[in-house]
Amino acid sequence: MGVLSRGIKNAFRNTIRTISITFILGLSIAMALIMFLALQTVNMKIQNVKSSIGNTITVSPAGVRGFEGGGELLTSQNATDLASIDHVAKVIQTTSDRLRLEGSSTVSFGRESTTNDTSTTNLTSPTEPGSFGNRQRRSETGETAATDFAMPIQVTGTNDLGSLESVNASKLDLTSGEKIDPATSENVALVGKDVATKNNLSVGQSFRAYNKDITIKGIFDGGNTFSNATIIMPIKTIQLLSGQSDQINSMIVQVDSIDNISLVSNAIKTKLGEDKVDVTSSEDQVKSTITPLENIKSISLYSLFGSLIAGSIIILLTMIMIVRERRREIGVLKAIGSSNGKIMAQFTVESLVLTFMSSILGIILGVIFSNPVLKVLVNNNSSANPSGANLAAGGPGGRAMGAVMRLGNDAGNALRDIHAIVDYRIMLYGLAAAIVIAIIGSAIPSFFIAKVRPAEVMRSE
Repeated sequence: MGVLSRGIKNAFRNTIRTISITFILGLSIAMALIMFLALQTVNMKIQNVKSSIGNTITVSPAGVRGFEGGGELLTSQNATDLASIDHVAKVIQTTSDRLRLEGSSTVSFGRESTTNDTSTTNLTSPTEPGSFGNRQRRSETGETAATDFAMPIQVTGTNDLGSLESVNASKLDLTSGEKIDPATSENVALVGKDVATKNNLSVGQSFRAYNKDITIKGIFDGGNTFSNATIIMPIKTIQLLSGQSDQINSMIVQVDSIDNISLVSNAIKTKLGEDKVDVTSSEDQVKSTITPLENIKSISLYSLFGSLIAGSIIILLTMIMIVRERRREIGVLKAIGSSNGKIMAQFTVESLVLTFMSSILGIILGVIFSNPVLKVLVNNNSSANPSGANLAAGGPGGRAMGAVMRLGNDAGNALRDIHAIVDYRIMLYGLAAAIVIAIIGSAIPSFFIAKVRPAEVMRSE
């Protein structure tokens, strides 16, 4: 009987022991696989949070909040200056205004209305004033009733539709038409779906604003009621039509990594003047998200090492026990001329068979329980992560707070929407690691036993 066949046969000499070893070692391998998957998943999520969710800084004119306050607006030169700062990947510019319905009540929320005011439109806002809107109207006009009062429609100009924060939307899904070119100065717009429904608009039609015809290129779903009641235009268009030439209400600065947020924030204040701008970063919110992820990472790492060590000890002690039980067999094999290498190979094959069966069981259990275990780890650490509200701020300066509050929601989603992805390469790596453990665990005891002389082994028996 050859070394290979003898090693395979020996693995099943004791059925109860084989089943017990396979089950116990399989649990250890399963735990190692689960922790490795959790570690890899959390690492990817941390990098994603750092590079995409938590890399924004909102810059607004000092003293400006929404359509209230006072101060000097930013300029294109300010945006160019910020783009030159190290670690700044992109600068998104926004300019906003509010359109009031032609012939409606003259209140315009923070802007004095005049007879030659061109910031009017033939569109009716889908948002009803309600108690909040009427309260603002009364505080500005002193009116107790206004039958012709209509809420204004916010229009936002941006140079980058890719930044959801720049358009006050939690998302920007087109329901029809196509996106506008944010670099153009044409009179084109994207219209929120609620505005389109309220005014029976479709792609290709036009509406009046600033005494101009504005062509509708697309209709979008912004993800919430506020966003769907707004209009998006190219920034150059809104600057020209609203009389805000080269003026920017707010800028979203994208940094290459959250690790550089503080550095860039300080550089912005130095470059533009700390008394000239209000700078709001996402650093604190993202750190609150990364903290529980780091906790999960630490738990996964320690558990991974513990599982590997446990598996190594299990196979080592198992093979020591098996080799000691077969000392007489080893002596006989040595007496009839078997070499140390053949004896080691026999026990190594037996160890590999046990480990292979345990690995199959461990991989199956690991795949089944990887996401449930990861969910438990997330739930136990999620209390450290504050939930953000998916709110959008109205107006240029208010967008700074809106972006931060949306970030809290995105960061919360980053923690909740985390799933282990089982890749075949991971399973192959796990199997390879198990094989190495099996070889080491069987080779060490069999090597020392194989060095014993046959006469000594036989006499001890």
